[in-house]
Amino acid sequence: MIPQETVQQIIDTARIEEVVSDFVTLKRRGANYVACCPFHNEKTPSFYVSPAKGIYKCFGCGKAGSAVGFVMEHEHCSYVEALRYIARKYRIEIVEEEESAEEIMRRQRSESLLLVSEFAQKFFTEQLHKGEGLDLGYAYFRSRDLEDSTIEQFGLGWAPSGQTTLLDAARAAGYKDEYLLGAGLAVQREDGSLADKFRERVMFPIHSVSGRVIAFSGRTLRSDNPAKYVNSPDTDIYKKSNILFGIWFAKSEIARQDACIIVEGNVDLVMLHQLGIRNVVAPCGTSLTVQQIRLIRKFTSNIILMNDGDSAGIHASLRDIDLILQEGLNVKIVLLPDGEDPDSYARKHTLAEMQGFIASGAKDFLDFKSDLLLADAGGDPLRKANLINDLADTVARIPDAVKRTVYLNAAAEKFGVESDIILQRVNRTRTKLLEDERKENERARREAERAPLQEDYEPVQDFGEIPPEDMNGMEAGSYVPENRILAPIEAELLGLLLTYGDTVIEFETDSPFYDPEVKPTVASLLSEGLEQNGFSFVNSGYRAVYEAYMKESDAGVEHSQILSSLLNSPDRLLARVTADNSIEKYRLSVQKLQASMTSTSSWLANGLPKAILTYAERRLESRVDSLRRAIPSMKDEEQVAALKEIVSLQRKQGRIKKNIKEKFK
Repeated sequence: MIPQETVQQIIDTARIEEVVSDFVTLKRRGANYVACCPFHNEKTPSFYVSPAKGIYKCFGCGKAGSAVGFVMEHEHCSYVEALRYIARKYRIEIVEEEESAEEIMRRQRSESLLLVSEFAQKFFTEQLHKGEGLDLGYAYFRSRDLEDSTIEQFGLGWAPSGQTTLLDAARAAGYKDEYLLGAGLAVQREDGSLADKFRERVMFPIHSVSGRVIAFSGRTLRSDNPAKYVNSPDTDIYKKSNILFGIWFAKSEIARQDACIIVEGNVDLVMLHQLGIRNVVAPCGTSLTVQQIRLIRKFTSNIILMNDGDSAGIHASLRDIDLILQEGLNVKIVLLPDGEDPDSYARKHTLAEMQGFIASGAKDFLDFKSDLLLADAGGDPLRKANLINDLADTVARIPDAVKRTVYLNAAAEKFGVESDIILQRVNRTRTKLLEDERKENERARREAERAPLQEDYEPVQDFGEIPPEDMNGMEAGSYVPENRILAPIEAELLGLLLTYGDTVIEFETDSPFYDPEVKPTVASLLSEGLEQNGFSFVNSGYRAVYEAYMKESDAGVEHSQILSSLLNSPDRLLARVTADNSIEKYRLSVQKLQASMTSTSSWLANGLPKAILTYAERRLESRVDSLRRAIPSMKDEEQVAALKEIVSLQRKQGRIKKNIKEKFK
């Protein structure tokens, strides 16, 4: 664990413009810097870096944050990894806090397994360029049209046979047998001796999200070998169901293009990357898993399946669709011509042709399944009915109610069936799915209660996985408020707090807030205004930032320190919302201040009370909206009571609006 003093030193030392410029070419514009956003495609710069505030903000895609947040977002790494990156940049030594003996042993074992895996990758690469590796392995890669730069980029290699073995080389380099076994690089014979797991195979290293070599996939070149591919077993540093081949090379492009292409084979992936299509990953010798889909979800919500054009590839796509939809992602399918795979097709076409084929050929799952199954059903009414039920069962897996309804209506229109009929099937299936999920959770809970307590230790630096506390708000980009009516005014109030929290407000003597002995700050006046009305922010992200700010403020922490603490919080939702609302978007601009020739303090004397009153009026509006939406499902007497309450609330709204108009002309 990094000591808090060191964390603060890293945060204090980091200059936002210096950190961002490691990845983006910045141009000065006044007191700020601008660039084209690294997180989405754009031609006109909308990405701003403010050294004074220590914040970056893209007004195109909405991403914002501090130096630490930028490294996390750009490199798709954890909070701790981002801190380590910045510490290395500024040569800040990190002295870990004391660990228990067990923690030290686990960390050291994981690091040893990673080191021996990286040694193996270098060994296989060296063997590719000598002897049988050159004659067989390198020749094979070149026969598949892989260029030297691609072979080097992916660290491809050759596992030799004969007298040269990885075991001998690793032992000579000082690596222990237990780590060779533990990393899945060796197997134990019946007599207790060890042998290389990979022999006479071209080797594909598998990297973690953070770029460490954690496993291998080896392909035989012998036609008489039934095991075409041999993959590393699950180890302490590698769980094949949790990782994707190529994720380290593809993650930035996946995020930038907001789409991930999934192919079946290792060579398929490498060839597409070489062609210039780099947002591509592949399962590691398994069918696509829920854990792999959730890994993709860290970078995008859009998946394109590009399986082989044969029967096996089609069935794989059909299987994967349900899994992807159930995890809340969007899925399209690109069906290659029969007899083609992504590798063979890519070798016959240019980058532009391949991109055009993907763009024009990507079918929505509804069209893909219906076209495919309709052709199979022919004119048989019973088979067509089964097809409709099958599609309804797929739609039922979509967790988002709005998306589910859209697809339900599209299916009904496509087959000329009443939407209510399909809805009945969807609801039945969804009820069963939810019940199955409940039973599975209950079973898992009972097993957990019976199991002995143990620590689930997976070092962040080894796996590149982002722990749950770092995932808050990351998947959806900017924070999406829950209440659309209150969101604008809550953002306005929060922005005033984060921008002017410690500013003293000078009220005129005729103001109801004037007190010659008390000069309130924005923070104290806002707190008082909310408490007097019994209000707290409704939107969770805004509420979390407000409460965190007030907690620090009440403890006597200075405004600038509070802001720094929030911007660099390991709670990424807190940091993201703070960054997004620390940049003046809706609030008073400098130009307005200059035009009115007034001070910030005197403007706030009108602006903040007006905003608080407006908030009270919007709270009433939100309640009215809730009642109106609930009325259709109410009983008669409940509807009458609700309508009376709406009338009363609207009268109160009218009085507040009149008050605002009279006081703040």
